[in-house]
Amino acid sequence: VNISILVVAVVIFLLVLHHNFLGLSDFLKRELSDANPLGLQPIDFIPAVPQRLADERNDKEISVVIAASDERLGGAIAAMNSIYSNTRSNVVFHIVTLNDTVDHLRLWLSKTALKNLRYRILDFDPHVLEGKVQVDPQKADSLKPLTFARFYLPSLVPHAEKIIYVDDDVIVQDDILELYNTPLKPGHAAAFSDDCDSTTNKVAVRGAGNQYNYIGFLDYKKETIRKLGMKANTCSFNPGVFVANLTEWKLQNITKQLEKWMALNVAEELYSRTLAGSITTPPLLIVFYKQHSSIDPMWNVRHLGSSAGKRYSPQFVKAAKLLHWNGHFKPWGRTASYAEVWEKWYVPDPTGKFNLIRRHSEAYEAK
Repeated sequence: VNISILVVAVVIFLLVLHHNFLGLSDFLKRELSDANPLGLQPIDFIPAVPQRLADERNDKEISVVIAASDERLGGAIAAMNSIYSNTRSNVVFHIVTLNDTVDHLRLWLSKTALKNLRYRILDFDPHVLEGKVQVDPQKADSLKPLTFARFYLPSLVPHAEKIIYVDDDVIVQDDILELYNTPLKPGHAAAFSDDCDSTTNKVAVRGAGNQYNYIGFLDYKKETIRKLGMKANTCSFNPGVFVANLTEWKLQNITKQLEKWMALNVAEELYSRTLAGSITTPPLLIVFYKQHSSIDPMWNVRHLGSSAGKRYSPQFVKAAKLLHWNGHFKPWGRTASYAEVWEKWYVPDPTGKFNLIRRHSEAYEAK
């Protein structure tokens, strides 16, 4: 009897020891995976799907990266809600933000219907952009560091092989799994939606320069640009929604290539003076020149924010898989087209802060 009791005690002790060891191993793995040399430090990570949702959803895990600035936080919230609500896949959101937005974001996610989202909050360090972005001293506030987060994807999601990046001014109306499954050709690190695709070409925004060709983004008078041999009439692409193969991204050192062209622009002013769109687009156009795959144009139906008028029919908007309000007229503003579509996915701010900003912006536009 004494021997039996001793054997049982030893077995129990070994089981407890094994359990503790596994717990320590998991903790160390998380600590190692969270280390980051670029200042992109993880703050929150919700590691598991609640059992009820795990039973309803399939095992496919999809990493989605989205930037969330405080003044546009409602946009990121609506985008994530639309993605989560239209898929049965296990989506993990990697939300890139600045330190002063973290508490607001965490509260918004935890105190609303979004509390079951799986997410990771990353604090972006703007110092990584020093020497790579030209800042006008009179317009210092115009620099938006988070727009460059997409350049650092391997650091944001170090263990993912494939990710989706989306801007905060989008609404997804179909299963994000379809976009995730976009085939990338061998050697291609990313897939974008070309600006000459059938849906965009009909509503091409013509302002200063051709906004759907390379000449609208790059200064072809500069020798550095001419030496690249890139045709000026090459169709540009929109980097607000894309799929990336991070294995290929790392092999080609895409981030370093992008940083090289950012720094060269600071020294030589390579971007078009009539720049058509964001300053994040030109280096991407150079690095991915004829080296990117294409996503279905219905997964980036854009220009909804180019004017207050409605560019598309209600039937087409309903059929679109992803709506993109790129441009000055955002759906959380007073004059945006199809704002009612966006509002279906908006989750009210429990602090009331975003609603207050929205009312202030409407009052400003009315002046």
